[in-house]
Amino acid sequence: MNDHRPCVLAIVPDESLAAQLNLDLRESGYEPVVVHDAATGIDRSRDRQPDLIAIDRMLGVESGLTVCNSLRRMGTHVPILVLMARDTVDDRVACLEAGADDYFLKPYRTEDFLRLVRLYLHPDPAGTEQLRFGDLILDLATRRALRHGRAIDLTMKEFELLKYLIEHPREILTREQILENVWGYDFMGESNVIEVYIRYLRLKLEDEGQKRLIQTVRGVGYVLREA
Repeated sequence: MNDHRPCVLAIVPDESLAAQLNLDLRESGYEPVVVHDAATGIDRSRDRQPDLIAIDRMLGVESGLTVCNSLRRMGTHVPILVLMARDTVDDRVACLEAGADDYFLKPYRTEDFLRLVRLYLHPDPAGTEQLRFGDLILDLATRRALRHGRAIDLTMKEFELLKYLIEHPREILTREQILENVWGYDFMGESNVIEVYIRYLRLKLEDEGQKRLIQTVRGVGYVLREA
């Protein structure tokens, strides 16, 4: 039998939560690989090459964010979700800066978690369609950007943000518009989540000295246009 179920690696120390995650993922058609510590999780990520990784921020002596950062430095490009007990601006930004794509909150709720998993593993229906702006190409099938022939790997949220910008060229987009259309919900209070991701995109798009395309409109938001 040819089984193509997406593999989800979950790194959670709590055995009860791990068992629930394993059950929920399996019943929803995924192949779960559930481990309890950072070292085993990193080893499994190499062995199994999962399609998505979920990490509990509290992993005992080692933070889940440290593991997330290590996985990114190892070249892991799959979506990473972090399970957190707190929901403050600092917590969100710390997750993003560690390389996570998103987070979900304790206490664990099956539907909330599976909704995020479906969001990040949903196949792209656009085929080989490409979006272009100047020398920048966004390939919707591979979820990569191309600039002067240089392939640029993007995380899920980097891809969604760049896609939204390139779909609205030369249009000034407010922070509220970006949050609503890229994240799909509003953050409570002040947050520099967008600034963090804009910085990441600029570093990747300008890696070889190319001119800046994502411009800041002070006090308003951002715009994709030539300088």
